[in-house]
Amino acid sequence: MSDYFICPNCGTEVPIRALACPECGSDENTGWSEDTMYDELDLPEVEESKTKTTTSLFQNKYFLYIVAILALLAFLWIYVL
Repeated sequence: MSDYFICPNCGTEVPIRALACPECGSDENTGWSEDTMYDELDLPEVEESKTKTTTSLFQNKYFLYIVAILALLAFLWIYVL
């Protein structure tokens, strides 16, 4: 691993531990952060986590089938007895 990273603002080599770019003065607040030191590693981009879409309990077709069967059984139980 190298001891520097490239300033995204001006392209100058900046030491890893530097608080600001020695050439243009950009820092974490004005354009680069700790993540910048990993730019030269050619790592794959991290995809944003895909949120799972959760279906509501009432939208689940099996739940609706069970409710319908229970309603039918309750109807039969009441009118048969």
